[in-house]
Amino acid sequence: MRIVDLLSLIADNLKRRKGRVALTAIGVIIGTAAVVTLISLGAGLQESATSQLWGINDLSNVEVYPGYPDMMGMGMQTFTEDDIKKITPDVVAQFESMPGVQRVIIKQRVNTGIEIRLDKLMAWGSIMGVNLDDLADMGVQANQGITDVSGKNTVVVGSWIKNNFYDPNQRPGDEPLELPELMGQTLKVDFVKWNSDGTETRKSMRLEVVGVLAETRGEADYNIYMDWDEVLKLNDWVAGRRVDYNKQGYDNVTVKATSPEVVIDLAQQITDMGFQAYTPQSQVQSINSFFTIMQVVFGGVGAIALLVAAIGIANTMAMAILERTREIGIMKAIGATNNNILSIFLGEAAGIGFLGGVGGFLLGWAICGLINLLAGSYLASQSGGGTTLATSIPVWLPLFSIVFATIVGLISGLYPALSAATMVPVDALKYE
Repeated sequence: MRIVDLLSLIADNLKRRKGRVALTAIGVIIGTAAVVTLISLGAGLQESATSQLWGINDLSNVEVYPGYPDMMGMGMQTFTEDDIKKITPDVVAQFESMPGVQRVIIKQRVNTGIEIRLDKLMAWGSIMGVNLDDLADMGVQANQGITDVSGKNTVVVGSWIKNNFYDPNQRPGDEPLELPELMGQTLKVDFVKWNSDGTETRKSMRLEVVGVLAETRGEADYNIYMDWDEVLKLNDWVAGRRVDYNKQGYDNVTVKATSPEVVIDLAQQITDMGFQAYTPQSQVQSINSFFTIMQVVFGGVGAIALLVAAIGIANTMAMAILERTREIGIMKAIGATNNNILSIFLGEAAGIGFLGGVGGFLLGWAICGLINLLAGSYLASQSGGGTTLATSIPVWLPLFSIVFATIVGLISGLYPALSAATMVPVDALKYE
């Protein structure tokens, strides 16, 4: 039997029992729609969660900090300065020579107290120098001004720094403080150190804000960036001598990988060297693993409805065989083989599954759209926004849902089809 003839016969048989086929397919539609909706809900939650992390830091970065001895289970035992694994210039050179490393960005804070003044307002903050002329090389962008930190007596501030300002003379009941716009302002910064005899020494500088960074949801939001050489000079002033970074080491470095694919391996290598290494990539991977499991669980719950539909398909096909026993006998009498009969009934069962899969996906897609609409309206009423999607249909889900429903139909019709194929023609012809 040609494939065209087989498909034509299957289609004609399904058309003859439109009502029964439709009722059976509805079960498949509901099951498939449940699978599509629940998997899309899991995918939407995953996208929402990872979108909050995207942009915290470049996913090709590894943040490295000095390594400290493991104190777990060691009680009150202490460790000395020599026990700390420090990030010295030699260590930086080792990082730079590692395969997959594009560059190493050194970060060093001003190691003393800082007081910041703008007119009558005061603030606190952390001033950091990096061995870069342009912070854009670190993966950040300017919301206002520039990201160049090479100028003398200039700074680039993070997006959150303006929130650190307060009015020391503000009294209860006064109007809330209006946060200052820092771009173009000149900050008076006092660096405070305490001498061995307990006396205080101050060093004042006037620093012009030449750039305000766009929000990164990370470390850069809370830092004030200054020329690298100026920061090293300030630390020399704090220490009262020239600081030897070969002995003291740097606060931390950012190891920038050539691509996000090698970041996890780089972080592990650096950890094995005794340093603390953190990368947002590991957090993203953990979240993706969690939501992958969630999608599997959600899909399993929806598949229960498909299982019920599969029983319906098996019942429909079993009833069809009882009604068409004489027809089966006639087909065999005129030359139809067991394989022909098997193909016809399996094709009809798969056809019901296919129709249910197509209808189920369309219904699931409509339900997802409704959920997104309702969720967006709710978020808009709560916060004036509502751009986050509650559900997201993966690109593979339409084809998967239709193929899966078709396979469910095929498996459900397997036993009835085998029963039809193995009928004895004489017995089938005598069946009333």
